[in-house]
Amino acid sequence: MASDRRTLLADAALDVLADEGIRGLTHRAVDRRAALPPGTTSAYFRTRAALLTALVTHLVQLDQEELQTIAEHLPPVRTAEELVDGMVLLTRRRLTGAGRRRSLARYACAVESVRDPELREILVPRENAGREAVRLFLAGQGVTDVESRTHTLLTCIDGLVFDRLVSGGEVPREPLEGLVTAALRQDPALHVRPE
Repeated sequence: MASDRRTLLADAALDVLADEGIRGLTHRAVDRRAALPPGTTSAYFRTRAALLTALVTHLVQLDQEELQTIAEHLPPVRTAEELVDGMVLLTRRRLTGAGRRRSLARYACAVESVRDPELREILVPRENAGREAVRLFLAGQGVTDVESRTHTLLTCIDGLVFDRLVSGGEVPREPLEGLVTAALRQDPALHVRPE
């Protein structure tokens, strides 16, 4: 029961953060959002830091579950076009409905983590099925610095999502195609020229 209540409060905190920003995240606001008696949130999370930690932990769990679900429902990536299709799906999910609310909360938490090493550690990109699909695709295409390019590609996608949260609209397909093309580009410095 306590774990269900903690999840309910973490969900409510996520909603408060998405709607009201970091300044609006208070124990009272979470109590109201969860439709629970005043003092309930502070009984489970004594401090604001504890509440924020619970929220971020829950947010990462939801993100990981989403990426796993997407990976389970898509076949392995075989072509650049399929990789772009997957990125279009992911960016769309991150910009609409519950995904949009999680994105708003994620970026607010990311800024807060600059001053909080515990939050920063929780938010560190995790291994997940989506990251592994990108890594396997790039390796299969002969990319030599797979880890670096996977990180760069996913970070750029994250930046595009942030841009669209702020400015509105969807992430267009063309920039995603450009990112994949860049990730696949062979570095001429790595190749020895035939004599």
